Amino acid sequence: MVKIRLQRAGKKKAPFYHIVVADSRSPRDGKIIEQIGTFDPMTEPSTIKLDKEKVEKWIKNGAKPTDTVKALIEKA
Repeated sequence: MVKIRLQRAGKKKAPFYHIVVADSRSPRDGKIIEQIGTFDPMTEPSTIKLDKEKVEKWIKNGAKPTDTVKALIEKA
C-alpha cells in the first residue's frame, strides 16, 4: 500500500520534514517514490510547502495520507 507521510531530516532537536509518497512497508527514512512537499515546524509560524496537484494525483491513485499529513494538507 502506498502512503503519503513525513520523512525526517535535519539535526538533533531541529527537525525538518519532507512530505513523501512511499510504500507503507519501507522504513521512515528509507526508499521513497516521490517528494511532494516540505514541513518546517521550527519557524514561527510553521512553514508548509506542498505541491497540491501532486497530492491530488496520488490520492486519486489510491495513496492514503497519514493523520499528521492529512492535518498539514488541510492547513496548507
